[in-house]
Amino acid sequence: MPQNLSIFPLNFASGIPYGRLNYLAQTPTSLASLQHLTSRLSIPIKAIFRTNISSTTAMSFRPTITLNDGNQIPWVGFGTGTAHYSRDAKDVVVTAIRAGVRHLDGAQIYGNESSLGAGIKEFGVPRSELFVTTKLTEKLDLGKETPRTKLLESLEKLGLDYVDLYLIHSPAYAQEHGKLQEWWKGMEEIKQEGLAKSIGVSNHGVNTLKEILQVATITPSTNQIEFHPYVWKAAKPIYDLCKEKGIVVQSYGGLVPVYRAPDGPLDPVLRGIAQRLSNETGKAVTLAHVLTKWQIQKGVVVVTTSSKEHRIKETLEVPNLPDLTEDEITEIEDVGSEVHQRIYMKHCFKE
Repeated sequence: MPQNLSIFPLNFASGIPYGRLNYLAQTPTSLASLQHLTSRLSIPIKAIFRTNISSTTAMSFRPTITLNDGNQIPWVGFGTGTAHYSRDAKDVVVTAIRAGVRHLDGAQIYGNESSLGAGIKEFGVPRSELFVTTKLTEKLDLGKETPRTKLLESLEKLGLDYVDLYLIHSPAYAQEHGKLQEWWKGMEEIKQEGLAKSIGVSNHGVNTLKEILQVATITPSTNQIEFHPYVWKAAKPIYDLCKEKGIVVQSYGGLVPVYRAPDGPLDPVLRGIAQRLSNETGKAVTLAHVLTKWQIQKGVVVVTTSSKEHRIKETLEVPNLPDLTEDEITEIEDVGSEVHQRIYMKHCFKE
């Protein structure tokens, strides 16, 4: 086993650090070491990377996380909300796919599913190479609309026969009307029908997750929440429950400490880590890269966005950075917990 491998924080899919996996995959000799290592651990190498393992090019490896239903989700998703909300997303989707992204994260409430589908069609990447998410709108016309009817509308807009992941975007309206468990049973039927390969939730706290789990015959595969060090203290009970139940956490707003709440107590910590990584790699490592690396090492799927191709490519390279140390991870979380800075859905954190 490579020296010091066991001291690195582990990823959920394989128990092996992403940075070390990518390092091992970069040459024929080290790729053989990786195959030997995964064999010793009884982990199929293809369960770690969705790729042709004969390739020796690091860029050919796209790390994925295994969901509790056996499906694979790429570690990073390109979000079509936030800056792209209610805007034509075709060009930015094409840019993201051209940069190497294969996980596209949409939602009914974003109002741009048709242009997301147009971007997919424009680039022409095989459907089997893509992982497409959409999310159920928060408010339904009760008695007329269901999670299934809304998904059928989304599929028509997207130009797809199925989505890889369908999420209940928010529990607030359903819970208010006593419909959350009913909606989840509808989600299970959607998965069984094959209209969505995996199903999950978004913006769910501990209480609403437990409410779903009371009736679930299919456990949610993911829970997408605002996730960064400035909500870590509030998010940790959600994170811990998800880990206990085998639910993968997805993050949005992961760069809030850099772009929405800059100059906070976390900045000096992130700068110090970025400097160490820059010195070790000989490349400029930013505070955003450090935050992304922290999320990866927490086993979290990162949903982010940018209209700039070079920034998307930089994000895709973050797994190849040296891993953060356990002390660095602890410091990020301890200092981040000194403040609570939420930007998005307050009910998730009981506010």
